[in-house]
Amino acid sequence: MAAYLIADIDVLDPTGFSEYQQQVPATIAQYGGRYLVRGGSPETLEGAWSPKRCVVLEFPNMAQLKTWYASPEYAPLIAIRERTTRSKLVATEGI
Repeated sequence: MAAYLIADIDVLDPTGFSEYQQQVPATIAQYGGRYLVRGGSPETLEGAWSPKRCVVLEFPNMAQLKTWYASPEYAPLIAIRERTTRSKLVATEGI
């Protein structure tokens, strides 16, 4: 079953975050993932959630998603993201 990572990212340091943006796509592809949503202008239709930047990634399964997230290739990029953004991430399986 496919697995999805959904991220709400508030960019605090656009210059620093650009390094993350340039490097992360290759790591996602390396682990079988792909972007479904990247950036854009989120619009809240219901509730109090107001995402700043929305990203949705699709992986073949949850094991691949978790392998990517814990990978040595992604680890230094997590540090960049944590330093340059305020982020909320959730992983879920689905169709």
